[in-house]
Amino acid sequence: MPRMTFLPRARLYDAILADHTKRYRQMVFVTGPRQVGKTTTCRRHGTHYLNWDNQDDKRIFLGGPGSVVSHLGVDRLERRRPIAVFDELHKYGRWTNFLKGFFDAYGDRIRVVVTGSSRLDLYRRGGESLMGRYFLCRMHPFSIAEVVRRKIPKGPIQRPMPIQDKEFAALWEHGGYPEPFLRRESRFSRLWRRLRRDQLLRGDVRDLTRIQELGQVEVLGDLLAERSSGQIVYANLANDIQASVDSVRRWVGALSALYLGFLVRPWSKNVAKSLRKEPKWFLRDWSGIDDEGARAETFMACHLLKAVEGWTDLGLGEFELRYLRDKEGREVDFLVVRDHRPWFLVEVKKKDCVLSPSLQRFQDQLKAEHAFQAVIDLNYVGMDCFQKGQPVVVPARTLLSQLL
Repeated sequence: MPRMTFLPRARLYDAILADHTKRYRQMVFVTGPRQVGKTTTCRRHGTHYLNWDNQDDKRIFLGGPGSVVSHLGVDRLERRRPIAVFDELHKYGRWTNFLKGFFDAYGDRIRVVVTGSSRLDLYRRGGESLMGRYFLCRMHPFSIAEVVRRKIPKGPIQRPMPIQDKEFAALWEHGGYPEPFLRRESRFSRLWRRLRRDQLLRGDVRDLTRIQELGQVEVLGDLLAERSSGQIVYANLANDIQASVDSVRRWVGALSALYLGFLVRPWSKNVAKSLRKEPKWFLRDWSGIDDEGARAETFMACHLLKAVEGWTDLGLGEFELRYLRDKEGREVDFLVVRDHRPWFLVEVKKKDCVLSPSLQRFQDQLKAEHAFQAVIDLNYVGMDCFQKGQPVVVPARTLLSQLL
């Protein structure tokens, strides 16, 4: 078999950045996991690029906003408005002060895209207020919807579109991070996953947090990698790694901030005898999960998280991802909340089976508009899933093609 060459592919985020820089004066902060394609995508849209990690560029930043403007040549007559990409700028101790001054002085003359490591999403919350000066764009790996279309949706739900079998197989086996997804080489994907894990658990935890117990955190990361789609019981994890519950809770939060995974919390409003505390944990990369059921649920969780965060960032409403479980053990894997009201439920199955009775039960309690049992192995059906109000079995390929 001939060796495949990695070629960048246009992303949904290309359209989002192009639209933003055309329509809005606010800066855009592009955040997301390592190796999700932030720098590659942003550089395609910038007319100028400065990286704090480059010593020459660092000296330009340290000269202040005027130094940057002079270097970029903003005062020259150009056919298009300049777009500056500032990469890794959050490593500068006074980066929020710099951006506030730069935007207030030159925001009408130049568009600014700010990107960097996974910690940018945390750093942006502190320091000098940038309120009203930026919009957030959270970048995710490829999804089914992004593979079949790359246009900005006019609303949350799009018409269904088929995904080619080879594309779906590549997503399922190699995950949605651009390089392994596009290379489609099992050996490379395994090496890539190992390197990403080591960078995160050894490098990022050491360099970007104040955590001292690196050995225990690495063991915690291994345990969490084995428990994707499971409920987090902090006391059990604390016992497993011989740490306090408060420490484990803090470390799980740090690993979430560094994009190892994410937490989905239970929804309790209008649910009789609901669980209220125990979140579920999901990895950000489903491709290394051996158990097919856990991989299927994580695959769906990553797709739904991308949708709810993307819809929110695009200004289509306020969306959340939750799950449902009561004290009797009845559960539905996911609930998507729209503007603080339950919108649709999703139960995930790898293979086709009898419709879960929990879907009808929870839909009746919550008055949600839709309830789906999404099956990974079902072939695509060219029908709008959201035309159905009652619980219905749907192909995951169809449902996810309608999201983001």
